[in-house]
Formats: sequence, C-alpha cells, structure tokens
Amino acid sequence: MSTRGLVHIYRSEGHDVAALSGVDLRVAAGEIVGLLGPSGAGKSTLLTLFGGLLRPSAGAVQVDGVDLGSLDDAALDEYRSTQVGMVLQGAGRNLLPYLTPRQNVEFAGQSAVARGRQVPDSEEVLELVGVRSAADLPLGRLTPGQRQLTALAVGVATYPGLLLADEPTSQLDHESRDTVLAAIAQVNATVGTTVVVVTHDPEVASRLPRTVTIRDGRVGGEGRLGEEYAVVSADGSLALPPAALQDLEPGTLVRVHPVNGWWTILPADVEIEDSPLPPYRGRHE
Repeated sequence: MSTRGLVHIYRSEGHDVAALSGVDLRVAAGEIVGLLGPSGAGKSTLLTLFGGLLRPSAGAVQVDGVDLGSLDDAALDEYRSTQVGMVLQGAGRNLLPYLTPRQNVEFAGQSAVARGRQVPDSEEVLELVGVRSAADLPLGRLTPGQRQLTALAVGVATYPGLLLADEPTSQLDHESRDTVLAAIAQVNATVGTTVVVVTHDPEVASRLPRTVTIRDGRVGGEGRLGEEYAVVSADGSLALPPAALQDLEPGTLVRVHPVNGWWTILPADVEIEDSPLPPYRGRHE
C-alpha cells in the first residue's frame, strides 16, 4: 500500500483547506503502522483515503498495485466490503447497541457473505481478540475495554487484508489500552492483516513497530523501535526529527556530503571529525 503526492482539499466556510499536502508513504503488506500527530494534522483524512471512503484531490493511493482513485463506485464498494476493516473512534460507533458481541460480528460479515466470500466463525473472531467470554452478553454489561475489543472484532469480522483503526485506545485506561494493542498485534500475527492505527498519544505510538508522524498534512518523520527517521519527499526535501532541530535550527546552512558510502548532514562550519553530533546518514551507492 502506498501514496504518492497525495493531496486532499475540502471546503470550510467558503475557503479551500488542504487536509493533506503531498503525502508520500509506503506500508508493506503485514505491517503495523501508527499515524501520530495532533488533531487536524490530517491523520484521519489519510485513513479514510486508504479505506476508499474519500477520493483524493490529487496524487494517488495504491493498494496491491491498484489505484483507488481509478475505481468506479461499484468497485470501491467491493473494495471496502471485502478488503478493508475499519474501527471508528469511539466503540459505540462500530456497534449495534441492541445486539450481543456475537451478533454484531455476525452482522458485520453479512455483506461479504452476500458477495460469495467465506468468513470466519464469529466465535473464532471473538476468541482471537480476547472477548469470547462476553460473546452473548448485552453490550451494556461490557466494560469499556470489552466494548473496544468487540469493536475490533467487528472490524476484522471478515479477516480483511487491511485494518484501519482511528484512535482505538483514546477512551481507555492504561490496562485496557494495552489489552487492545495486544489484540491488534494478535490479529496481525495470526491473520497477517496490515494495520494502520491513528493516534495522538506518543505512548501508544511507542508501542507500535513503526510510527509515521503527520504534521500539517505532510509526513514529518518516522520512528522504528525507539529510533527516529526522516522521510525524503518526492521533491527531495527532508523533514528532520524534532530532536535534530535542537541542533540544526531553521535557516542553518548544512553540508550534504557522501562519506564512506553514506550521506552525511552537518552544519556547514563543522568538520565531520569535529562534529559533536551523531551525523544523520543515508546510504550512498
């Protein structure tokens, strides 16, 4: 799954507002990726574009080599029904309140069944996310954590190739948050589902294998296993991590120089051997 030069513009009070401004991003099959950023950064807009719920104003969204923007409405509906699972922010938005967890999961699979797809047994799905013991309870008797796990079960009721989760832990205590994140990891490991999680919480992001920071509608940086990465945009621009900007203030003249097969970025007046900073490097062939 990838985006290239992705732009999305919407109208607000008579003005054009750019929610996304040239996003370039790649997500490998079977990966878990967090989208981290403040409210209004464009995270949820990017999620809905991945889900085929919006069409981009410019640029492309590709899933399995197919440009979603080139699909007609019927093909997009097929994509959403058979390939994508979504968990909206707030467990209640994903659930029918008069149904049990089991019935909610069964209902979520009906569209795929109508299209001739086989779907897993509801009990199997509930077991996968860790809420099987509450399968037949009224939703009102579930804890907030159990309701969120049920929402997750609904999102993966068809074992989709792609799961999109918008702030799935924002209304939970720490223990329930960790349980939900563990359930997402379990779905990924068992089914192989690619997962994209939107969050504004750095602590949640730190628990995900890969985090992409969205700032002002652009990819601002990445983190993997506690390290920070910068992303090279299509125009060659490089958004350095915030920690790097403490040493390289805006307007700083830097040297970009190949050293021993790697690109090194340093202030122009600092020699490599004298630098107090670990250089930011990229492979140079």
